[in-house]
Amino acid sequence: MAGKQPAQDPRTPHTEETPFEFFASICSVLVVGLFVITFIFQNFEIPSSSMEKTLLIGDHVLVDRVTFAPPTRWAPFIHYRNIRRGDIIVFYKPGEPKLFLVKRVVAIPGDHLHLEHGIVYLNGQAQNMPFATVPSDDGDPNDAYYPYRDDFPAVAPPEGAGVTATWQVDLPSHIQNGDLVIPPDDYFAMGDNRMVSLDSRYWGFVPRANIIGRPLFVYWSFVTPEDQADRTSIGDRIQFMGHILLHFFGQTRWSRTLHRVQ
Repeated sequence: MAGKQPAQDPRTPHTEETPFEFFASICSVLVVGLFVITFIFQNFEIPSSSMEKTLLIGDHVLVDRVTFAPPTRWAPFIHYRNIRRGDIIVFYKPGEPKLFLVKRVVAIPGDHLHLEHGIVYLNGQAQNMPFATVPSDDGDPNDAYYPYRDDFPAVAPPEGAGVTATWQVDLPSHIQNGDLVIPPDDYFAMGDNRMVSLDSRYWGFVPRANIIGRPLFVYWSFVTPEDQADRTSIGDRIQFMGHILLHFFGQTRWSRTLHRVQ
């Protein structure tokens, strides 16, 4: 004869989760996740070679949206700081508020800037920037000297140089004694791959309000064609997703995983 089962102690708490409690838990997770993605961190994919070799096409980076945000009274424990020369920033391109760019801050408000043969001069002093490419005389047409780009702003932009019409009009008003003077609340940003980067030399200053954050580290990097960003059709995207699934292990740049961006 089977033993009699002991009666359940009525004082034992009821642990089974109701559907409503389960739904509330899911909603809480989603709300927290949405807050983190919207206000604290954001992922960003590098679509061009303008920041090589600091950032490669196909690098996926985590962007810190807090450090450069305006300080708030409700969160005094969060670390905020001003943007400094050398910071890599993610921002909305001036005049194109839906387009994200990533560049390095070269000059801050009040700085006097000019380039000589690709070398940046700030406030009269040549800057040592080992991360940046400069023109060379090795015969490679990709590294050849280009007057407007490499002696900025001494040379007027020629037609077809890629300079926006707004910047062509605005640029002369900021030049003093051959230097470009950075206005208040604006920044001058350039790509580390100076030979190909379309940056502040071509479309002007980055307003402080356009800057959304700074990339912290690469969380995944995948070998990606240079023109992949231009392939925007649904078919092209599906095709590339299939390519990633087939070549995930072979074409992931594992050595760049958790690579710090600096």
